[in-house]
Amino acid sequence: MAVSLRAGVAYFALVFAIGFVLGTIRVLVVIPRFGDTNAVLIELPVMLALSWMACAWIVRRFAVPPRAAERLMMGALAFALLMLGEVAVSVFGFGRTVAGHLATYQTPGAQLGLAAQVAFALFPWVQRLLAR
Repeated sequence: MAVSLRAGVAYFALVFAIGFVLGTIRVLVVIPRFGDTNAVLIELPVMLALSWMACAWIVRRFAVPPRAAERLMMGALAFALLMLGEVAVSVFGFGRTVAGHLATYQTPGAQLGLAAQVAFALFPWVQRLLAR
């Protein structure tokens, strides 16, 4: 179980860093040109592909066992940390309250992003299934 926890932290950190860079580009460059929802639709395939590759690399790097519980633990921890990271950026970077951050999930763009984050959380388990 400890290896899954370490892998989950690493998976979160790597994908959060990638997302921070892509999110900055989305907010500063893409949203003004295409609008919020379209910007998310442009970013999502790139983010999901990079998350998929990051997951595969982390699983190999940490030798995460193929047991479902191990893979689900890795994804769940990474997801929880990602949600905390998103709240932190929203509160400290954009000056929102926690309630204000949660209210953003009423927008289509944020809902698409949340769906992608759930997929991100399931990638370690899905990769296990596909490896069979």
